[in-house]
Amino acid sequence: MIEGARWRRWVFFYLPMAMFLVFLLFPFYWMIITSFRPDGELYRPWNSVNYNPFWTTRPTLEHVRYLFEETLFSQWLWNTTFIALVSTVISLVCGVFAGYALSRLSFPFAGSLGTGIFITYLVPQTLLFIPLAEIIRNYKLGDTPWSLILTYPTFLIPFCTWLMMGYFKAIPRELEECARIDGASRWKAMLYIIIPVAIPGILSAGIFAFTLSWNEFIYALVFLSSPEQKTVPVGVTSELIRGDVFFWGPLMAGALLGSVPVAIAYSFFVEHYVSGLTGSVKG
Repeated sequence: MIEGARWRRWVFFYLPMAMFLVFLLFPFYWMIITSFRPDGELYRPWNSVNYNPFWTTRPTLEHVRYLFEETLFSQWLWNTTFIALVSTVISLVCGVFAGYALSRLSFPFAGSLGTGIFITYLVPQTLLFIPLAEIIRNYKLGDTPWSLILTYPTFLIPFCTWLMMGYFKAIPRELEECARIDGASRWKAMLYIIIPVAIPGILSAGIFAFTLSWNEFIYALVFLSSPEQKTVPVGVTSELIRGDVFFWGPLMAGALLGSVPVAIAYSFFVEHYVSGLTGSVKG
């Protein structure tokens, strides 16, 4: 029985998990190898003698050096960080208050309003950037970071609101009612009782909002035109792809360095992220 259970564990768990991890992590491995592979190996035919496409014996930093010395990658990185952080803060503040109101307060059409907010998140961005472009043009915000800071919340706030609604519903109402009985106002009960309990949900919503705004491409491509104003996704693809010429080394180096902040955010808040999603699903 023990041998049979071990065999089934290998066949139905370990082997499928290993195949899934290889399938999931291989693109990142290929990105790392390409970032440090010399041009002489990058453009060598695969059938060449002593050529290993999955490893390099002469790693180099020339692609990373090219990225910082020949392009505006450091400026793109700063632009992306500033836009993502400000957009995330705005979306979290609006999402927390809206999620609390829709889940805790009783007023007409509260359920319909929550459903409508979630439906707006499902509207494709390709349908929204045309009217938003007209608004940005009227307010003369084109080619500035504020054009993205004001448009990103259009899809971040509905998602944060929906996620926080589910998490607030999972928090027992008795906590707030006890605070109200002891003399606390609704504002103080929310600020000192509910929000501290909802920190995991707020962090999970913040990670999602930060990731979505960091990787967003369509709005950044439409609203930003000058090279010094671009974000990492737009700058790397527009400046390192010229016609049919792809600078694969700097491209992969830019993609690798651009994914580091998101990976750091997930690694620091992974426990709160998982518990926040769990609370949202339960709600």
